[in-house]
Amino acid sequence: MKIAHMIAFLLVVIGAINWGLTVVGINLVTMIAGPLGLTSVVYILVGVSGVYLLVTHKGDCKTCSSSTSTM
Repeated sequence: MKIAHMIAFLLVVIGAINWGLTVVGINLVTMIAGPLGLTSVVYILVGVSGVYLLVTHKGDCKTCSSSTSTM
């Protein structure tokens, strides 16, 4: 499952960078995947990756899964 986690993390980072760039009017996903007609596929994969990371985060995160928290 490490591969799935790494792919999901990469897609979520791409989604976050894309959201940040939309503030200045740049849509990176459309620029890259638009000519191929894959924009919707990329957005679906980013969304699914976000849900996957949300569900599996506690088991994968060393900070969240430790018994002694600094919070």
